Parts: sequence; structure tokens; C-alpha cells
Amino acid sequence: MGKTLVVLLSLAMACVSAHAAVALLMEEPYGFFGAVNPTGHAAIYLNHVCAETPLQLRPCHDGEYGVVISRYHKIDGYDWIAIPLLGYLYAVDHLDQIPATSDRAQMLALQNAYRREHLLTLAPDHKGHSPRGEWIQLVGESYIRTIYGFQFDSTPEEDERFIALFNDRRNIGHFNLFFHNCADFSRVVLNTYMPHSVHRNFIADVGLMTPKQVARSLMEYDRKNPQLHMQVFVIPQVPGPIPRSHPVDGVAESLVKSKKYIIPLAVLNPELAGGAVVAYLADGRMQLPASATVFHPADERVSGVPDPPARPSLVTPLPESVTETAYQAEDHPWTTGSALP
Repeated sequence: MGKTLVVLLSLAMACVSAHAAVALLMEEPYGFFGAVNPTGHAAIYLNHVCAETPLQLRPCHDGEYGVVISRYHKIDGYDWIAIPLLGYLYAVDHLDQIPATSDRAQMLALQNAYRREHLLTLAPDHKGHSPRGEWIQLVGESYIRTIYGFQFDSTPEEDERFIALFNDRRNIGHFNLFFHNCADFSRVVLNTYMPHSVHRNFIADVGLMTPKQVARSLMEYDRKNPQLHMQVFVIPQVPGPIPRSHPVDGVAESLVKSKKYIIPLAVLNPELAGGAVVAYLADGRMQLPASATVFHPADERVSGVPDPPARPSLVTPLPESVTETAYQAEDHPWTTGSALP
């Protein structure tokens, strides 16, 4: 499967992205925390918007692949951070650097090398080693989880308006798990492109914005506006011994599907447990379209715009000193769970 992925990516090099698009990335939870809180993570992918820096947006140049932008908790005090697509998914700069398979040691090495090349202002070294902190959420997401995308066509004018809006606004973090989380950020961005497309669910999610509710809203919006050509895709987790991610759930859904929650709740408060079941059955279910396709980054390559100014190569060889010992789990506890916003 891994070799097939590399071959497909190589064959797709000839494909280019002829139109702008905006997409929700609904990311599966992983690890112990992901099992306890299975709502996952939400991010936005813009295939014709790129990152001049992690905090500054611009239109893409020829040969680039767009940017992933999301809200994070406690990353140098910022509200949102933008990472190039290949860096976000695989912690690399070029398609031919994507590994066919990956274990945990290789993933950590790629993430740390990418941090040292591109993210030192956000996550500087700590005593010569990789620092603690949530910066690890910014790069290499496809090694730890499967991601689903819900993509709509956009226009250059909409991209320019979004770039101007977010470059001008104050980028100061005020993350709140209940009312100002990563899914809330995705709601704001998508409503900027498609007004009133995403809304809260006060029945199945008790008013909390979740990644699955954003996706559910987009599917409803697509049914009402088929001319917008929504496409659903999946970005598979990179093959290897890293544990597989878990399915994404909403609030009521996570209660209903989890015996460790629903059984004690049914004993202590049968009415509340019954209400959760009714809420899930009435307004909490979502089935992904059967037409979902496998996403290939090469298909998103921008063409037909001027090349960027000449600059040094961004390719960084992995440090020879990188070993699994240098990145033990006790130094990086976040790699065993999903403490994501």
C-alpha cells in the first residue's frame, strides 16, 4: 500500500489545480485522549492561499500546494497558525520526501527537522533538543490520523478578501474548549467564504461546535446549493506501526457509543441518558458520501501564476544525530495521546 501511495503521488505530478477551493479538514482523534474525547480536530485547507510565514498569508505562487490554517491552544500565544500543506500532512517540503511508511521514530525525526527549518520562532530548541509543547500538532498530522475533507470551489476574489481580513486582524490566542475551539475557527472561516453555511447544533452537540458538526453543516449546505460542487475526500493515515486513529464523534454520539459513559449515566440519571440517545438519533448521525476519493497532494499543485522570488532551498536533510533515543515518549508525552483543540 505504501509503495502504491508513492507511485500515485508521482503520477499525479502532471495534474494541477486549475481552480481555487476551500476545504474543511475533519481529523480523527488518536491515542488515549482521542478515545476519551473522540471529537477530533478541525482545520481549513486553502489550495490557492499560501503562508509567507506561519502568521502571514499571501496568494500562492506557481508550483505551491496551498496552506492549512487552524486554531491552536498555547502555541506562542497566537490564535491561528498557517502551515504549508506538505508540511502539515507529512513534515516535508517536497512530494518525493513523503515516506511510503513511517514508524514513530521516523515521524518524530521528520517533525523535528521541519521545526528546525521553519518553526524556530514558534518552537525554539530547548537545551539543544526538541522542546515540549503543542507545536507537534502543526506538522506531520497524516502519520497519526486519517483526515476527511469537504471541499468547495472558491474564487480569487474570495481568497484575496480572506487574506486581507486575516492578515489585518489581531492574532492573539484566546482558546476556549467550549465556545472558541478549532471547530469554531473553521466555522468562522467557512462562513467568510460561504455565509451562513455552518451553524451550531443545540440538540446533538448541546450548542458546542465540533468538527463533525462543521462537516454535517457543509453536507446540508451542499444539498441546498449543489452549484457549489462540494467534493469529499479522504487523506489516509500513513501506513506503519503507529496506532490507527479513531472515528470522529459528536457530543451526544460519544456518550451513546461509549459504554463507560452511557451505562453509568443510565444508572445515575436515566432521563439524561435517554435524552442523549434521542438527541443522537434525531440530529446527530452523519454518513460520509460513498463518492469520497483519496486525496493526492500533487493534484493541488498551483499553476499559471508567477514564480516566487529566488530564495535558498528549503530542503533540510535529517540530522545524523537523530535517533529514537533522542525522542523518547517520556520527553514527548503528547505523541501518545490526542490533546488537540
